[in-house]
Amino acid sequence: MHTFEVWSPAARSVEVDVRPEGGAWTTLPMETAGDGWWRRAVAEAGHGTDYAFRIDGGVPTPDPRSPWQPDGVHGPSRVFETGRFAWGDAGWTGLDVRGRLFYELHVGTFTEAGTLDAVADHLDHLVDLGVEVVELMPVAAFPGRWGWGYDGVALYAVHEPYGGPEALQRLVDACHARGLAVCLDVVYNHLGPSGNYLSRFGPYFTDHHHTPWGQAVNLDDTGAEHVRRWVLDNALRWFRDFHVDALRLDAVHALVDDSPEHLLAQLSRETAALSAELGRPLALVAESDLNDPRTVEPVEAGGLGMTAQWADDVHHAVHSLLSGEQQGYYCDFGSTEVLAQVLTRVFRHDGGWSAFRERDWGAPVDPARHDGHAFLAYTCNHDQVGNRATGDRPSHYLSPAAQAAAAALVLTGPFTPMLFMGEEWSASTPWQFFTDHAEPELAEAIREGRRREFASHGWDAGDVPDPQDHATRDASVLRWSEATEPAHRRVLDWYRALVALRRTEPVLASGDLHAVAVDHDEDGRWVVVRRGRLRVAVNLAGEAQRVPLDASATEVVLAWDGADVDGWGVVLPAGSVAVLRG
Repeated sequence: MHTFEVWSPAARSVEVDVRPEGGAWTTLPMETAGDGWWRRAVAEAGHGTDYAFRIDGGVPTPDPRSPWQPDGVHGPSRVFETGRFAWGDAGWTGLDVRGRLFYELHVGTFTEAGTLDAVADHLDHLVDLGVEVVELMPVAAFPGRWGWGYDGVALYAVHEPYGGPEALQRLVDACHARGLAVCLDVVYNHLGPSGNYLSRFGPYFTDHHHTPWGQAVNLDDTGAEHVRRWVLDNALRWFRDFHVDALRLDAVHALVDDSPEHLLAQLSRETAALSAELGRPLALVAESDLNDPRTVEPVEAGGLGMTAQWADDVHHAVHSLLSGEQQGYYCDFGSTEVLAQVLTRVFRHDGGWSAFRERDWGAPVDPARHDGHAFLAYTCNHDQVGNRATGDRPSHYLSPAAQAAAAALVLTGPFTPMLFMGEEWSASTPWQFFTDHAEPELAEAIREGRRREFASHGWDAGDVPDPQDHATRDASVLRWSEATEPAHRRVLDWYRALVALRRTEPVLASGDLHAVAVDHDEDGRWVVVRRGRLRVAVNLAGEAQRVPLDASATEVVLAWDGADVDGWGVVLPAGSVAVLRG
């Protein structure tokens, strides 16, 4: 027995097409259940039953809450009973993810197979590295075989080419068996254009607000209470039925909501209630462009209640200083002074002028109220690599010494650190933008839009990889054999040493922003970060030089290219880094 339900408030009639496993299709009328809902119990239906809804006699359409799309986002839905899985993580008590080492990965390019089960084959590598939280880029069903996942349309289903819903359960179970928490990237600010059938059912979108992707998801217009419930139930389902530990919420600044209680605050409250019920920590990590610490402040204090948020300004400050790039949004970065600011106060734009936006932007972080662990820092992530014209990684334009310096600044910082897959061994593979749309018009629009975007920055169209060419995806797949090659192994050893140091030095495990100080010299091209008795010294100059240190810092803990300490400081090779102890 299975009861089919769907919300379609304006429908005059709703039918459900049902095909039990091994059976034939049958069309059955549904009954109104009040408040715009329709319902029908079917005795023969259960796990594995295919189904679709017909609104006012229309064409069969997948369920807005479809748990399984085995034939892709345009095909029928399938019943998936999450309780059938035999979990082995009864002893898992969860992790407070703040201050833990995150590792962002894309299932489709993490391995050649591109599946969730194949990810599990490399979990021991992550454990050995010191990773504590595996962050999966979106797995909600999206069009085609390959893609980033940010154009998902069946948000309750797991992309079938990745292995489908049970494969996600298997991976989470395998992670927990190794002491790894799982963070799942979810996208509620928009849906992709292909396979998005929500408007057939009801007012899932509104013209009252607009986003970079068009109509906004309806969070405050007529019928919004049901759309909000669709989002909230989705989030809670990943925690409850798939044992996920954290959600990374994509671009929450695009969740435009004028309701008395913002959707994120409501989600925070309901997540806290579920956490108490399940007896393990559950976390919400937001991506926000607003530079507003209110995002991570408690709901009771007027905040949005997020556990943590991404801190792009930290990335921009490190990247721009080491690479010299100052185009686009990097125009407000690139100095040692800005680096010092973000390492102690998180945001470059904290209420002052943003030249890129041509307006004042952000709000200040208060070290007395805001812990550094509420902010994720990284040398790169999927956006900062994949949204470059050719998807080139820092390893393609930074020297090994500069990469080592970037890693040291992030992994010894007061933030929650995150790595992007392959970064730890300086992967040679790019990570490019790729799609797999079947509609020729949509495919061409994406292809031309990508070329046009970068043509405005001086790129030739032929140099920008074609997102629809499968070779673009294939070029982005990690080559795991590289990790054992001498040059790559040296980088991997450096990362492992930094992570181990972070775990063994209490001062590095602290998120106290008050306890971070930065000495720097723009003309001298050097930076020294002081955390307790530890010093992270970076020589940004093009030649070897002595970086001044206080007299107590005499022990070299780690050095990329060697370090010579004397009574006046530490002599470092060009562009190099060392960690010292006083």
